[in-house]
Amino acid sequence: MDGMQAEATTPILTFEGARATIRLNRPAVHNRIEPADLLALMAHFEAIEANPDVRVAVLTGTGKSFSSGYHLGDLASRPDAEVTGQDGPSFEAMTNLLENLRVPVICRLNGGVYGGSTDLALCCDFRIGVDTCEMFMPAARIGIHYYPSGMLRYVSRLGLNAAKKLFLTAEKILAPEMLAIGYLTEMVPAAELDARVDALANRLASLAPLSVQGVKRSLNEIARQEFDAEGAVFRAQASQRSEDVKEGLAAFREKRAPVFKGR
Repeated sequence: MDGMQAEATTPILTFEGARATIRLNRPAVHNRIEPADLLALMAHFEAIEANPDVRVAVLTGTGKSFSSGYHLGDLASRPDAEVTGQDGPSFEAMTNLLENLRVPVICRLNGGVYGGSTDLALCCDFRIGVDTCEMFMPAARIGIHYYPSGMLRYVSRLGLNAAKKLFLTAEKILAPEMLAIGYLTEMVPAAELDARVDALANRLASLAPLSVQGVKRSLNEIARQEFDAEGAVFRAQASQRSEDVKEGLAAFREKRAPVFKGR
């Protein structure tokens, strides 16, 4: 899987049944994210949103690394590239779109994750990584005050102490510590990575889409301290009136696997 598409391109989107996969594809530069990749990723997110058959998405990289982060050369020539994007797309806008995707997203961390791509992975709902992966956030080393939503994700997902250590020291941490602080959902040997990602993707795709997607949205709102209680009640009521809840209850009574249709 990691050896596919060795020639550098913008990120690649594929669909297989209920699963969408986005693959960062610049292995020679450790899947560095360039300006053209921001536009491609945004377009891929929109395509996933527009496809009602998709129930789960996977984000990964080609080669030995997940991603080395945003292209520092572009950041030097275009200082607003991470935040406002006044003369082009911003990294922050792209990550926020990912966080708010309708379907749950699994980050398949096939290797190291650095810089802005540490936040890209945090935008995902699950992060399954190989036991040799590592991460660091070099913002203080290169003089950058990080963009607001990225810091919020760090604190809400990892806690204030871990966020301070990673941001203020710019120290590298290894996979066991990534797991201990909650950055990794699971840590696995490389030989087991695909099987664990597939198992979780299949599990998520088998569950009731209205429930999974609605609860994901509400939990993200809570994490950002932007909880829309009225919206959550509306989503809860819609799920309780759905065909899927009838199917779920019937399957429970009949001791069989439910077949959800997302309506």
